[in-house]
Amino acid sequence: MQDGTAKIVARWTALGALFLIPLTPLLVANSFFFPFITGKAFYFRILVEIAVAAWVALAFLDRQYRPRFSWIGAAAVAFVGWMFIADSFALNAVKAFWSNFERMEGWILLIHLLGFFFAAGAVLRVEKKWRTWFLASLSVSLIVAGYALLQLSGSLAIHQGSTRIDATLGNSAYLAIYFLFNVCIALWLALTEKQVWMKWSLIALAVLEIVLIFFTETRGTVIGLIVAGVIAAFLAALTSGKRARMLAAAALIVLIALTGGVYLARDSAFIQNNSTLQRVTSISAADGQTRFTLWRMAFEGVLARPIVGWGQEGYNYVFNKYYDASLYTQESWFDRAHNTFIDWLVAGGFPAFFLYLALFGSVIALLWKHSSLSRPERIALTAALAGYAVHNTFVFDNLYSYVYFFAILAVVDSQVSRPFPRFEKAPEASAADGASYILPVTAVALAVVIWTVNIPGMRVAGNLITALSSSDFTTSIAAFQDLAAHPSFAAQEVREQLVNFASSVSQSSQLTNEQKQQAATLAITEMQKQIASYPFDAREHLELAYAYRASGDYKDALKEMQVAQTLSPQKIDTLILEGATAWDMGDAKSADSYFAAAYALAPERQNLAEYAAAGQIAIGDAAAADAILMNAFGTTSVDSDTLAMAYYRAKDWPRLIMIWKKRAAQPNASAQTLFSLAAAYYASGDDASAISTLKAAAALHPDAASSVQAAIQQITGAASGK
Repeated sequence: MQDGTAKIVARWTALGALFLIPLTPLLVANSFFFPFITGKAFYFRILVEIAVAAWVALAFLDRQYRPRFSWIGAAAVAFVGWMFIADSFALNAVKAFWSNFERMEGWILLIHLLGFFFAAGAVLRVEKKWRTWFLASLSVSLIVAGYALLQLSGSLAIHQGSTRIDATLGNSAYLAIYFLFNVCIALWLALTEKQVWMKWSLIALAVLEIVLIFFTETRGTVIGLIVAGVIAAFLAALTSGKRARMLAAAALIVLIALTGGVYLARDSAFIQNNSTLQRVTSISAADGQTRFTLWRMAFEGVLARPIVGWGQEGYNYVFNKYYDASLYTQESWFDRAHNTFIDWLVAGGFPAFFLYLALFGSVIALLWKHSSLSRPERIALTAALAGYAVHNTFVFDNLYSYVYFFAILAVVDSQVSRPFPRFEKAPEASAADGASYILPVTAVALAVVIWTVNIPGMRVAGNLITALSSSDFTTSIAAFQDLAAHPSFAAQEVREQLVNFASSVSQSSQLTNEQKQQAATLAITEMQKQIASYPFDAREHLELAYAYRASGDYKDALKEMQVAQTLSPQKIDTLILEGATAWDMGDAKSADSYFAAAYALAPERQNLAEYAAAGQIAIGDAAAADAILMNAFGTTSVDSDTLAMAYYRAKDWPRLIMIWKKRAAQPNASAQTLFSLAAAYYASGDDASAISTLKAAAALHPDAASSVQAAIQQITGAASGK
């Protein structure tokens, strides 16, 4: 009995870890930074490490569990192997291998996915548990669907703050592809299920999750769902018997007609009055312009590094270097091209791109050529892969879509793979050796891997939340000091959050100058370390500039902005920041130059016209400023905070008063707006108008009466002292 202990322990450990993986989508680690991402990732990594360790032990003890060969596995190994090489050549190799808290990907995720592929493929094949594993995953998806339904009903909040459900995944696009996989898997299992109640339960689950996909309002996934349905119907019509072929052909016609009809009716009142249908049907080339620009920039980056690419997480460098000014109103930083195929092209060059395609090609080819799976199973899995590929054309991947993809690779691999003769002939370890050597060695190795790969990151993810959430300065700065002293793969995120903290502290009226300087100094020191390691990242130079600004060092801040501008020449945000900083330093001529350069890159943007006009006002050319405003707005009377600041600094009181009078005339004008108008009158020397405005503020906002009285006393007191 003792002789079989090692195998029993390893077998149940592997099965336990593998069957806990489907619970991953439910995890939300609120005590970690990026709670919807980090908790799931660390959980998945640790379970895979446990499963792989147990599988390795089983492979020594029983040849059935040993690795087998298929072209699917060969493509997976080649893909992960090539990305190791590509990531080694990345400008930021640490980030390429380890990623960050926001994504939790990098090569570390790839090697874990490969481990999952081999461990699950071997253990679930031998134990004949693949169907049970997918049923377990579907059971979890039912819980996720219930959460999504509660969000739709308003009982639970949507985390993104919109109408697009995101459930426990925290992102509507992630939820959409999760449901798409589950729809295809549920239909796959339903088509081969013998128990009637289970068959219809699976179909009902698929229908529910199809509906929920639409409420995620993720257009790429909706298109993927439609393509999956079309391909499933087409393959069924092509390969089925006569009666089934007719039904499939009819379903195909109905699906195409329904999709086309809804799209053609997209301008109807019914569609336009439904936010979900309106967003889903508003698919056009114009809507995709931002993505097309990101893709074009990506191709420019690929041409610069076509073989090894830029490494995982390297799109940031492409985004900086080839930035297009048309993206000015979009997010400041894109770390993905929003197309998984192009992302792999950028990350690992053409070899990675073709190897990624080989994953799809090998599994589909072998699924139809050699697999013992039934025709309905082949159709469902092919549809799932097709829908996933379409989704990935518009969205980047996430942890659990990777898991499902590699699970499908593994389940097909388990059907078509054949033993390696060398592994097959190698002797099995005895039960005694298993208990004495194999289990203890794998357990120690597992402990070392878990501690090395996961624990430092988990500690940082938790401590960063402490640093950011504490209302006590001493607690926060101590946490940041500890994080700085014990850097992990997430050092960049920690340092950027430290800069945000220092900037916030610098604006606080409740903290001492010594505390503000302490935070700013720590932020500057850490960002200098970051730039010393990664000098070609424009974003990090700007972060250091923000840290300098927090300390009041505008001169060094401007130097870092200028470096960032050389690394990303068309970045309008940087030009505006440079102009504002030069302005704060009293260098009106340089401010005007920066603002004018920004406006020249995107003259169609009215807010940039405001900056250009402000630059002209700063150098004393009011006529040129008016000409810019007339050209952009058709009037010189423009309500703008930027212009208000320019008029204030230029002491152009009539124009400043004009802006505040416009705002004060609004029905819902706040007390602060009226106070600002009064201040403008007072600055211009019109005490009477200032006092009358303050009295109007007291009448409209009685709760401000005491502040009004104090302001009036200050005005009259100053007047009597003149």
